[in-house]
Amino acid sequence: MAKDGKIRPLETLSGVLASARAQGRSIVHTHGVFDLLHIGAIRHLEQAKALGDILVITIAADDDAAGGQPRPLFNQDMRAEALAALSCVDHVAVGKWPRAADAIQAVRPDVYVRWDDEAGAEEERAEVRATEEALVRASGGRVVSLPRTGLKSAGLTHRYLPAFPSEAGGFLGSFCSRYSAEQVSGWLQRTASLRVLLVGEAIIDEYQYCETLGKSGKEPVLAVRYVSDEKFAGGILATANQAAAFSDHVGLLTLLGAQESHEQFIREKLDPKVDAMFLFVPGARTILKRRLVETYPFQKLFEIYFMEPEVPETVSKALYARLAAVLPRYDAVVVTDYGHGMLTPEIIELLCSQDCFLAINTQTNAANQGFNTVSKYRRADYVCLSEKELRLEARNRSQDLRLLMAQAAEKLSCKRMLITRGREGCLCYHPGQGFVAVPPFTNRVVDRIGAGDALLAVSALCAAQDAPMDLIGFVGNAVGAQAVEIVGNRSVIGREALAGQIDALMNYSNSRPSGAARPAVGHDDRPGGLSSGVHGSRARAGKTGGEEMAPDDGRPVGPAPLQPFVGTQCQEVPTW
Repeated sequence: MAKDGKIRPLETLSGVLASARAQGRSIVHTHGVFDLLHIGAIRHLEQAKALGDILVITIAADDDAAGGQPRPLFNQDMRAEALAALSCVDHVAVGKWPRAADAIQAVRPDVYVRWDDEAGAEEERAEVRATEEALVRASGGRVVSLPRTGLKSAGLTHRYLPAFPSEAGGFLGSFCSRYSAEQVSGWLQRTASLRVLLVGEAIIDEYQYCETLGKSGKEPVLAVRYVSDEKFAGGILATANQAAAFSDHVGLLTLLGAQESHEQFIREKLDPKVDAMFLFVPGARTILKRRLVETYPFQKLFEIYFMEPEVPETVSKALYARLAAVLPRYDAVVVTDYGHGMLTPEIIELLCSQDCFLAINTQTNAANQGFNTVSKYRRADYVCLSEKELRLEARNRSQDLRLLMAQAAEKLSCKRMLITRGREGCLCYHPGQGFVAVPPFTNRVVDRIGAGDALLAVSALCAAQDAPMDLIGFVGNAVGAQAVEIVGNRSVIGREALAGQIDALMNYSNSRPSGAARPAVGHDDRPGGLSSGVHGSRARAGKTGGEEMAPDDGRPVGPAPLQPFVGTQCQEVPTW
């Protein structure tokens, strides 16, 4: 056993600790990632050891350690070995679960030590702490909170060994001078009360993993060997699941095929909070997109679409009637239009004629190239597209993107627009706030499938509250940075994970001079949520993205002049 037997499997540790208790020795326990050991961490562990006789540290496993932040620099074995080298540490074990609560049950400490700056929204931290305290007290122990002394592993890592693209630093320094993590979290917390309806095509994404064998001996065909397969609830199903991670009131309206519906699979994959409303297309199958993926490197070879060319008129009329009946129940509607025939001109007009907040994404894919552009909609409160999709709408490859955005926003009477730009992040626009470019927050891309849907779902919930556009772009890119590290739609970005990512990003604020004031920007103190005009088109007083905003006193805000924009150039993004 490495380091004088200090590193042990969690299962065998309980027996060792039972022997120590029999000798009257007290057990102190703490849990964390412990990625980068520094003098502050060592002092904290020495303080913890002083509270008892034996100090036990459980560390988060590699798959659980990120918590919304970039994956640890050092793997779990290295982190365990570094901790075991400290004289104040008696035992180290790698946790089998992401939460400390499970490790607490295994260790049953006399004293459990936690730090007073754990990442996450305050409500979530309180819930986690209450669970931990209950478990510790159930075994006769007590909980001690130790304050940080100013040094944090995450802060040092992000400052000196950043996992974010280099151009993110400048934006984050400016962003953190305008907002605190608590202000950003406030907008996200308020999404829980929004009643949001998701409308769009349900898609089953199937990955068939394979190994390339080479060219066939008789035909010019690539031959592969099947390894395994995996299915995901994609399309509007994935967007609904992501929305349900933040909103407590999510409705879903979509079509399934009556012949091969995959209904049981879909219901198993949907978040229980999603109120799913399915209409069935006779004789059809639910849209399935099968992709052959080489296991290493993770590379898609080709894809097959299983879908019907048209939706029968009788089904379209039934969908129209159902949509008309349920729309009044919701504050916001998020439309993900994949251009596969579900959303007819009549249904689109119904969506545009409603008074509720309307967020739109029209996607370009192999089945609708050139036929599915955002101008099908005559109005929108928030539009989220890729740069390619906007340029396809404008039929313009090279014109200044800002001008195209301003023209599209005017055409759609749209007050909020976010255009994703791949390795260049995103560009946000509001007529009263101008433009703001938000850089990407990751260099690591595993799979882009589903990342845009995740960004749309969370950013639309912020836009529905009339959040400032730089904050919407920040949150959207934070979600996207995590989503591109997930294979397909295997999981969603939860509240806690996003809070961890925000905490990691905003550690850049530590580089600002001490005592620097933060203006109170980002809070909407008006009562009543959306029913009181939270999604109104007027800009809030203060500054966002460096542009002056008009006061929220009822005066109309005219279009702002196009602001100079310096595009950010990112390094090539590796794909694993």
